[in-house]
Amino acid sequence: MEKSVLLKKLGKRITSLRTEKKLSQSDLARLTDKDRQSIHRLEKGEINPSIFYLSEVADALKMKLTDLFDF
Repeated sequence: MEKSVLLKKLGKRITSLRTEKKLSQSDLARLTDKDRQSIHRLEKGEINPSIFYLSEVADALKMKLTDLFDF
C-alpha cells in the first residue's frame, strides 16, 4: 500500500474512533499532550506519526495500538 494512502486510512480510522467516543480534536489533543493542529494533521493523513505518538493516541482512546490499524 502506498504511504499516503495508508496515512489517510489511518487518519480516517482515528477520526472515526474519536467521534465514536464523543471526543473533539481538542479533547484528544489534551489527552495526548499534543496541540489540536497536530491531531488535525494526523487525521488528515498529513503527518507520518511515530509509534510512540500512535501509542499515546491509542491509550487516550482506551484501546490497543493494533486497533488503530483495523481498516
